[in-house]
Amino acid sequence: RYLKELVNEIDSSNPVVLMAGGLGKRLRPYTDKRPKPMLEVGGKPMLENIINNFSSHGFKNFIVTVNYRHDLIEDHFGDGSQLGVSIDYIRENKKLGTAGSLSLLVDRLSKPFFVMNADLLTDLNFRQLLSFHKDHDAMATMCVQQHAVKIPFGVIDLDGHQISKIEEKPEKSFYVNAGIYVLEPEVLSFIKADTYLDMPALFQLLKSNNKSTIAFAIRENWMDVGSPEDIMRARELFSTRTPVPDSSLI
Repeated sequence: RYLKELVNEIDSSNPVVLMAGGLGKRLRPYTDKRPKPMLEVGGKPMLENIINNFSSHGFKNFIVTVNYRHDLIEDHFGDGSQLGVSIDYIRENKKLGTAGSLSLLVDRLSKPFFVMNADLLTDLNFRQLLSFHKDHDAMATMCVQQHAVKIPFGVIDLDGHQISKIEEKPEKSFYVNAGIYVLEPEVLSFIKADTYLDMPALFQLLKSNNKSTIAFAIRENWMDVGSPEDIMRARELFSTRTPVPDSSLI
């Protein structure tokens, strides 16, 4: 009961910033004529899947940063009214990075906001993410995903010339940046205008200034669509899925 009450306290007007300005070079030839977020999964552009997922959790206010073939994105979504949401656009005149482009939004963000790369697909519950961020009184929250790497050789530990340990084809697990964030508006004061800055560098900058930076582990499906093989896998995994509304909104 307490958890549901806490989730219900979340203000669904928190903005969602979606980064859709990339060139998608690794996805050529798919992206020769259209931007990566407009590649279809489940009969809809990836960006539309992302917007519908946020919307299903009650978030309706979107800002989409665009660059390459921005006309295709803007013509398809318009002001967002056909999806029951509101969409504004920010055009990047040059590559500023995931964090650097936020400097264009300094006067438009006055409450905690989401930032997400528009080439990701996930079943993440965004209301739970925002609740986690607020509950921990964080300045910046980064979503992380556990990623296992299997080393196809025997790994040898040495003590000088002596073999101290042999581990045959071990599997190592790491947490990786999942490309989804919640930031407080105060974060924008750390971002220089018209200067390239990626999100990991911003988190390092915040940490060096003793600001609270935390991680939220994603347990749901998550996929970074960065290659032609990823598109095929995404279509298999997400093609028959529809966003599941947050139970607190029903």
